[in-house]
Amino acid sequence: MRLDRFLWWARLAKTRSAAQAIAEGGHFRISGRVIEKAHCPVRVGDVLTYPAHGRVRVVRVEALPTRRGPALEAQGCYTDLAEGEQVTGNR
Repeated sequence: MRLDRFLWWARLAKTRSAAQAIAEGGHFRISGRVIEKAHCPVRVGDVLTYPAHGRVRVVRVEALPTRRGPALEAQGCYTDLAEGEQVTGNR
């Protein structure tokens, strides 16, 4: 499944356009690989890492959704691994 479609269907992005912008921003990683294209495939078991709302979001793909359903259904498609870690400019 395409990265942008997964982000949208799993409700990690509000719109597919927003999902494409997140994926093509150069700050997205799939299992440690930097991703710059929205069409990159996502598979079960992949770990997605990206900045969101001033935090680093790390999720593991548990299942590929078959549609953009309700939020409870979408939450079953991923597991949050690092909730609430602050993004800082200094490393």
